Amino acid sequence: MMTLSTNNSLNAAAATANAGSKIKAPAGLKTTADAANEALMAKSGTSAGMGQKDFLTLFTTQLKCQDPLDPVKNEAFVAQLAQFSQLEATTTMSETLKAYVDSMSGERMMSSTNMIGKTVAVPDAPAIITAGGKPAQGFVSLPTGAEGVKLEVFNDKGQLVANQIMGAQSIGDMPWVWDGTSDAGSQVPPGNYTVRATVISQGKTTKPSVNVLSTVTGVNQQADKTVMLEVAGGKSVKLTDVQRIGS
Repeated sequence: MMTLSTNNSLNAAAATANAGSKIKAPAGLKTTADAANEALMAKSGTSAGMGQKDFLTLFTTQLKCQDPLDPVKNEAFVAQLAQFSQLEATTTMSETLKAYVDSMSGERMMSSTNMIGKTVAVPDAPAIITAGGKPAQGFVSLPTGAEGVKLEVFNDKGQLVANQIMGAQSIGDMPWVWDGTSDAGSQVPPGNYTVRATVISQGKTTKPSVNVLSTVTGVNQQADKTVMLEVAGGKSVKLTDVQRIGS
């Protein structure tokens, strides 16, 4: 049986029952409004709820105890029934939707574990260089193309170790690859590196995010049900922000 908010339900019952006129009940009997007000005072500040049985008890008591010379209007009774039915339906829908959302969150979390070990494009993720490993690679999105692009690579101390100047680029994603060779021609030590881009397009200079292809190492779900992908290098990205997935 559905339960409703005590304060809201009892307030509504009391207010609707008193609409238009004050009901004069015989001595020793209570109207719906009186019973609702007493219950409201008794349960104030608690999490108790008034269910369908409680409401019907109050409603039938109101029918029995109304003044025959000044009865409550039919419209008031209909309004009470309609209000209770609407509130009960809304509460049921809310609980059903919440259960559905919780269920979908769990399924999304489980399905996301299939991405562990796969490669995803992560904005501003570290470019990882390992001894004898694969080159770091990714892309820069150029929605308006570019007259020129400059890529710079920095080590964990913020020192520039390599840079590359490219010519005009067409609209779309410009791929890049770095094998770990410094400007001096030597191989940089293994570690995490930062790649930054400077783009000149339509006469304006911008510094867009550089997408790095990274391996997913784990999945976690935050308190607000947001699914985060953990990638190599210690960075996390929202599942909804992933633009590209590879094997």
